[in-house]
Amino acid sequence: MAKQVLIDYTNFDITPQMITESEKINDGRVIVTGVLQRAGAKNQNGRVYPKEVLEREVEQYSQVQISENRALGELDHPESSVVNLQNVSHNIKKVWWNGDDVVGTVEVLGTPSGNILKELLKAGVKLGISSRGLGSVKQLSEDGTLEVQDDFELVCWDFVSNPSTHGAFMRPVNESINESKQDIYIGKYDKVTNIINEMLCDLTCKCSLPTRSK
Repeated sequence: MAKQVLIDYTNFDITPQMITESEKINDGRVIVTGVLQRAGAKNQNGRVYPKEVLEREVEQYSQVQISENRALGELDHPESSVVNLQNVSHNIKKVWWNGDDVVGTVEVLGTPSGNILKELLKAGVKLGISSRGLGSVKQLSEDGTLEVQDDFELVCWDFVSNPSTHGAFMRPVNESINESKQDIYIGKYDKVTNIINEMLCDLTCKCSLPTRSK
């Protein structure tokens, strides 16, 4: 079977107050922890990742990318198997298993895309964290369920504006989520465009200011 780019989503839910608290307890850095991916369960893309396949890839990812401090991901990913350094927004510091869930600690970086990500989170915009990998799939049943095959290769996890898998939430390190308030801070997707446009406008205006002649 020919390999293809496989993209699957997990919900990311966090309040602006949690981002502020994370900065306070982590010397200005935004560090969050939560479920990155789930094994053995059909996601909303109709795919199932066998646990043994994910275990192998997570172990490899931890031993190479994470141990070398280059477990980078993008803000919105392309249909590509290559991580674009110009669009990097975060770095995964640690991953582990909790039952069938892959859990991770993620640091938002001070890059242009990382700053946009932080501002989106502060604005309460609902985002997802999405695995990106290469592999083939096999149809298991007539209902469209697809099983990811043993040739799967994990590339990274990206932050995206289109979450699809329910029940997995990210939260700041050392900070618990107040579930009764989660829905209050879910922003509409047009906030993403507004915030990005405002930040790009600020950058453009600063770059276009005339220089003072000496």
